[in-house]
Amino acid sequence: MKSYRRGKHKIFIGMSPGVGKTYRMLEEGHRLRAEGIDVAIGLLETHNRAETAAKAIGLEQIPRQQITWQGVTLSEMDVAAILDRQPQLVLIDELAHTNIPGVDREKRYQDVEHILAAGIDVYSTLNIQHIESLNDTVAQLTGIVVRERIPDRILETADEVIVVDVTPETLQERLKDGKIYAPEKIDQSLKNFFQRRHLAALRELALREVANNIEDTEQSNSDTNSQSVYKIHERVLACVSTYPNSIQLLRRGARIAGYMRGRFYVIFVNDPDRFLTKTESLHVATCERLCQEFGGEFIHVRDDNVVKAIAQTATQYRITQIVMGESRKSRWQIFWKGSLTQKILRLLKNVDIHIISTDK
Repeated sequence: MKSYRRGKHKIFIGMSPGVGKTYRMLEEGHRLRAEGIDVAIGLLETHNRAETAAKAIGLEQIPRQQITWQGVTLSEMDVAAILDRQPQLVLIDELAHTNIPGVDREKRYQDVEHILAAGIDVYSTLNIQHIESLNDTVAQLTGIVVRERIPDRILETADEVIVVDVTPETLQERLKDGKIYAPEKIDQSLKNFFQRRHLAALRELALREVANNIEDTEQSNSDTNSQSVYKIHERVLACVSTYPNSIQLLRRGARIAGYMRGRFYVIFVNDPDRFLTKTESLHVATCERLCQEFGGEFIHVRDDNVVKAIAQTATQYRITQIVMGESRKSRWQIFWKGSLTQKILRLLKNVDIHIISTDK
């Protein structure tokens, strides 16, 4: 009888529908497929979002099973078909979904556990309000009682949890542009769940929950007899340059550190062979002053290799979150040489990177 290793589970979590969890999951699927991994979509919910549907093109979708219930034919994820197909990785949307009565398992997260037990890796998506222990908190914050929930252990036992984050303002704009719900639902959504104060509270909840999950996991995996054991806190590193929009990055990094109640660091890497102009020197001094005002530590590194300097600093200071700006390279340059973000990701493990859009 063939024996299987248990599959790895990666969860993309966000504060609400529309933040881009499914899109990000599909992006990862395409990237891994390009690297030769056998990837298939087990269940995709596009909610008629054109960008999401387009992103799924090129990835194999395993057909759903058709089930008749109370005289109506409905569709569900076909777990048996996934097990027969045996992809290396399967993408499964909406982890907290409740299945149609009559199927083998009541909840989709139970289907996922079944697939993982068969040795297949799973990427899934989840909104923060669906975590069981947060149900009362979410109800207090938003006035909405969430019916579909998953046990906390699903998040705690996941091999990796990725926060897909946007600002409340960006999410509201997406809603108004019809990118989340149909036009007839927009006004009602803005007055209820998608109020800015609700979104801000849920966003903070998502960031803190994942931060706590990281701390708990690291502590449980540590050797208590080792001198290297230390209590894990979120440590946020903002990467600034001589560009004026670095101020925006610094402020965003400080807010993220504030949300997570973590330590805040700012790094500026200066090529020793490059002479800073007076304007650039004043800009760096402003960044250092702002960093200190936010209670952070400013790190000035002289190195002609920016990637190496950031990676070494992140390792030395046990950084868990890095805040960076969008690449200024053209798509063609990124294709041939790779972006700064991609290079750093190759060097660092277990570090989340936030790519912040700034004023050009």
